[in-house]
Amino acid sequence: MLTNNLKVALCVPVLNPGNAANVLLGSVAQQECQPDEVLIVDSDSDDDSVELFRAAGAKVVVISRTEFDHGGTRQMAVEILPHIDIIVFMTQDAVLAGREDLKKLLACFKDENVGAAYGRQLPFSDAGEVEAHARFFNYPERSRIKGMSDISELGIKTAFISNSFAAYRRSVLMAIGGFPRDLILGEDTYVAARLLLSGWKVAYCAEAQVYHSHDLTLGQEFRRYFDIGVFHGRESWLRREFGQPHGEGARFVKSEFNYLRVRNPILVPFALARNVIKLLAFRLGLMERYLPLWLKLNLGWSKAYWERSASSR
Repeated sequence: MLTNNLKVALCVPVLNPGNAANVLLGSVAQQECQPDEVLIVDSDSDDDSVELFRAAGAKVVVISRTEFDHGGTRQMAVEILPHIDIIVFMTQDAVLAGREDLKKLLACFKDENVGAAYGRQLPFSDAGEVEAHARFFNYPERSRIKGMSDISELGIKTAFISNSFAAYRRSVLMAIGGFPRDLILGEDTYVAARLLLSGWKVAYCAEAQVYHSHDLTLGQEFRRYFDIGVFHGRESWLRREFGQPHGEGARFVKSEFNYLRVRNPILVPFALARNVIKLLAFRLGLMERYLPLWLKLNLGWSKAYWERSASSR
């Protein structure tokens, strides 16, 4: 047990994690305080990770790849763990940075108004400058607790959270309906927004840290932001309640320009072009209802999402 006699589980959805499984298990094993349970939800991996996780003492649930759904799979984990008070979610490519990161994240729940908490993401040592800036911009050095009163300052960033390293009160999750099924992505933001609208707080703990970064190609960035646009287009209530994301995007571009101008000026034109591509993809995603299915299958990252949508018609 990690805090206040609350039972804690760590849950990680995985697909062919390869060596990342060993790295993840190693970072969990070094924690000063251990979770009461580790749950791995495996999407029918081809490698030997299932046996590896089971040998390490984790509970492993195997699902088909077509069954995986960002929100639905996590909600399945929540329902598998009715005896747990706090569920920590990580992704397979995140690595706990030190020995006290779980302890520090879970300390946020000493505040009874906190329904969810997330930690700081640091770039890996081999991350490029563009990816490093994204981590520094989204995960600042100072912790804070966010509530509805912060919307005037933070806008839609009030509901920002990341399931690469986030924890939730299970009772609160269930009270707001849990993670939604059939979202293209953004299940963490969706839940954080519902928590805030229900009067709960979301804590950002800068002292609880994981290494998590990946340098995407321009094509991957386009597909990712197309999916983000689809999410915001279909969940338009987020923009009504928390404001449009455009102001945050402009602030990011300005920050990135200043960051690169000092550290690596030659990347400035590349970064500006990258941001134009991201904006275009986001706009297309917002308008996806006007696009044919075959085009959405080619523009986005989550092909399984569109295939499920087509089969449910």
